Amino acid sequence: MSSGSMNETDHARIAEAIRAAESRTSGEIYAVLARRSDSYFYVAGFTAACGILFAAVVVAVAAHWYWFTLPLPVFGLAILAAFLAAVVVLWLLPGITMWLVPRRIRYKRAHLNAIQQFLARNIHLTTQRTGVLLFVSLAERYAEVVADAGINAKVHQDEWNGIVAILTEHADRDELADGFLKAIGKAGQLLEEHFPTGPDDINELDDHLVEL
Repeated sequence: MSSGSMNETDHARIAEAIRAAESRTSGEIYAVLARRSDSYFYVAGFTAACGILFAAVVVAVAAHWYWFTLPLPVFGLAILAAFLAAVVVLWLLPGITMWLVPRRIRYKRAHLNAIQQFLARNIHLTTQRTGVLLFVSLAERYAEVVADAGINAKVHQDEWNGIVAILTEHADRDELADGFLKAIGKAGQLLEEHFPTGPDDINELDDHLVEL
């Protein structure tokens, strides 16, 4: 997925797109871009430890099969050294951790981060419960649209799948800004259809992209 480079011009374009979309609807659109949703250090460490223990069992069985004498203290120290080396590598090169984390866990952590951002940014506190979060987490190659209760009553999650596809496809091509711009436009169209702007409509959330 993208390296996550966004400049001031990109931020300005996204803020303007949010304002334009919200001018036609009573809904509120909020955008968040996360580099990663977790360090995954302990998850990767557990995976590495399991791999080391499995390798140790294979070596022990092979040594027994071929009548090779392997002193237990040496064998134990070798396992400990391998584990410590793995911990150091994971600590110094955090990018490697993603290779050792199952996709299911990555997606669960990214989803949890999306929900936390939805609550932390007070998107759930809009007057008509019509807030929408557009969320991308780069390290996990994950995107999600989180809609509040007022929207979910009229717009099903299936209708947001196209927007998720736009965000992920553009992030894969390192076109994050364009992805957010198109996603915001699509979200605005959906909100306008179900929640047109009214005479008393006010802007309840900041119109900008938040980077984590």
